[in-house]
Amino acid sequence: MDIFSVAKRSELMRSIKGKNTQPEILIRRLLHRSGFRFRLHDKKLPGTPDIVLKKYKTVILINGCFWHGHTSCKRGVSLPKTRTDFWKAKIEKNRERDKSNIEKLQQLGWKVLTVYECELKTKNLTKTIETLIKNCRSDIC
Repeated sequence: MDIFSVAKRSELMRSIKGKNTQPEILIRRLLHRSGFRFRLHDKKLPGTPDIVLKKYKTVILINGCFWHGHTSCKRGVSLPKTRTDFWKAKIEKNRERDKSNIEKLQQLGWKVLTVYECELKTKNLTKTIETLIKNCRSDIC
């Protein structure tokens, strides 16, 4: 049983942003401070990647653990107690779309880096950013 009415739940779900989220803004600030220049949400590329570093032929996808079914953290594997079948199907569809977009980007010669929101917690942030910067500058795809 949901604690919110259908109308209130719908309003709450509509308020969840898909672009310019806090994790995105944090990564962008840290990359900019490290000297990287980039474009945002390039609609010409499959999946409209969050950050595009043309100089390095690299895209960065910043994913919410719940919405993209991150299997390495608690938020990614736990489902709501109501409408479980709906949420399971929705998250699986998101994962399939992510996989397809990553494959298309790689076929176009782009290096694809994915960062999940759990990797941006204070205890992991420094390591995540160092790894991200190292991978952006490397020639290995």
